[in-house]
Amino acid sequence: MMKSVSPDAISKMMANPSPDSSSDDYPEIVVQVLDLKLTGNSRFRFVANDGKMKLDGMFPSSLSSEVNSGNIQNLGLIRIVDYTLNDIPLKNKKYLIVTKCEVVSPPLEAEIVDVVKNEEAGILLKPKQDMKVKSHMQGPDIILKPKQETFTKSAAQIFHEQNGNMAPSARMGMSRRVHPLVSLNPYQGNWTIKVRLTNKGNLRNYKNARGEGCVFNVELTDEDGTQIQATMFNESAKKFYDRFQLGKAYYISKGTLRVANKQFKTVANDYEMTLNENSMVEEASEEGTFIPETKFNFIPIDQLGPYVNNSELVDVIGVVQSVSPTMSIRRKSNNETIPKRDITIADESKKTVVVSLWNDLATTIGQELLDIADQSPVIAIKSLKVGDFQGVSLSSLSRSVIVVNPETPESKKLKSWYDSEGKESPMASVGTGLSPSSKSGGRSMYSDRVSISYITSNPSLGEEKPVFFSAKGYISFIKPDQSMWYRACKTCNKKVTEAIGSGFWCEGCQKNDDQCNLRYIMVAKVADASGEAMLSFFNDQAETVVGCSAEELDSLKSQEEDGTPYQMKLKEATWVPHLFRVSVVPQEYNNEKRQRITVRTVAPVDYAAESRFLLEEISKIKGSH
Repeated sequence: MMKSVSPDAISKMMANPSPDSSSDDYPEIVVQVLDLKLTGNSRFRFVANDGKMKLDGMFPSSLSSEVNSGNIQNLGLIRIVDYTLNDIPLKNKKYLIVTKCEVVSPPLEAEIVDVVKNEEAGILLKPKQDMKVKSHMQGPDIILKPKQETFTKSAAQIFHEQNGNMAPSARMGMSRRVHPLVSLNPYQGNWTIKVRLTNKGNLRNYKNARGEGCVFNVELTDEDGTQIQATMFNESAKKFYDRFQLGKAYYISKGTLRVANKQFKTVANDYEMTLNENSMVEEASEEGTFIPETKFNFIPIDQLGPYVNNSELVDVIGVVQSVSPTMSIRRKSNNETIPKRDITIADESKKTVVVSLWNDLATTIGQELLDIADQSPVIAIKSLKVGDFQGVSLSSLSRSVIVVNPETPESKKLKSWYDSEGKESPMASVGTGLSPSSKSGGRSMYSDRVSISYITSNPSLGEEKPVFFSAKGYISFIKPDQSMWYRACKTCNKKVTEAIGSGFWCEGCQKNDDQCNLRYIMVAKVADASGEAMLSFFNDQAETVVGCSAEELDSLKSQEEDGTPYQMKLKEATWVPHLFRVSVVPQEYNNEKRQRITVRTVAPVDYAAESRFLLEEISKIKGSH
């Protein structure tokens, strides 16, 4: 039997713009896809055709993969399982949003056109002035309808003709339903969503050219795990700030949507919501209120480089390698002490990264992880900020979510890899020897490339906040009689002092230890064709340029009285080309203002990548003349 569209499918949708897909009387709706095309925001527009009527529609981004994979194609048939009809402002027109569908048929040979039949005679009706064509086969004549007589009414026109005489109360009686977040768009009229408040920001005051006011943001999640950020200003902020409680579920309506500002958005959604004084927020207190699923978009650890110092937040999953004790960090802004805990995780890329947990996450889940660290648990973390400490580092925020040993395919796969081979594999920090390729973080090595003289000739750099640059240079001199390392705690890497009696005392961990580590903290002169400057190196970066650990270098220094092996090791480290990622801030020393240039990442020169970079720079110079 040949597959075809459902009769009057579009009329059925127009008569019920917000159906309940779970009801028993949900109609069978099969339409043909026409004029399928990609829009600018990764969504696909199309025209739904039932042979008699057509209706403009759109597939949301959640269905883009079905189009990209070829499952949904132009001229193909789909069964619409769930949908929403939106009114387009200032136009007598409706727009179809397909939120769920099934593929019925691959592309047909042509567009389906409805043919009117006489039910009793089973022959085609003969309109006036139609041409009669005799069939060579026995049976009734076939009527060809002249093309100029065909015309199509818009779906909105037919819907108005069918329902225009209904009483207003009857029209308003059409059932409303809860809309999934994925179906919302700025052109939609009335909608109601059911969401849980998964993050609540602080009420902040602001002052700009238009005046003063207050604002706060919330993050909302529906039962499908789709998220959206909502913002409230001034009176609406004061109205809803106390009403919104973290973790509670709400029905929300009468809000507006706009395209999200990518620079400031905190969730994966093309749109953001604004709630005003007329918006409706009602707590969903009924039993069995949904628990939204936490959706993750994991970034492999070895691909975190491009996100360094970026506003975009990331999700990661990894096996816990180590957990530090809780540390107390004093904020410079208000001198407040806050708890912090560092955990190191690894994944199948055989790279590790340090995740800093702050405040409650450090004392609650952080303590839980410390207790089970010997079991190598898998953790999934949502919404982390990527910084450049030690090349690449991660920090939790107030909106971060941590799931320990999640029941997901990614978690099971990672745990299986770790148990079978990962635990025996050598691991390296993702920030150490950062590759200059764009996929693994070298974007930071080739963006903001400057010469040494550019930095040294601009003493005001970094006055408001640290600035970051990349440079290519050579270690020209390492002063051998400087204090090149310090005694560090084996747990938190902070400086230790000799304890009374024996051992070493760590102020951060508040404990004695029989042993300690040596960690680099050295200064070296770096030169390029334009000039030279003194750069500060921390442990990981110094190990890369010196070629050995501080413990090994200390051993060389103590081998002979004249220190020849030690001197030779430092000499071997000079005049080797490196790529440096540095931060620049001004500081005062003996009442003299000078620059502090700190190396954040060191990588060897990839000559192929370096050649491509130089060719691009030459092309820019040629193009400017």
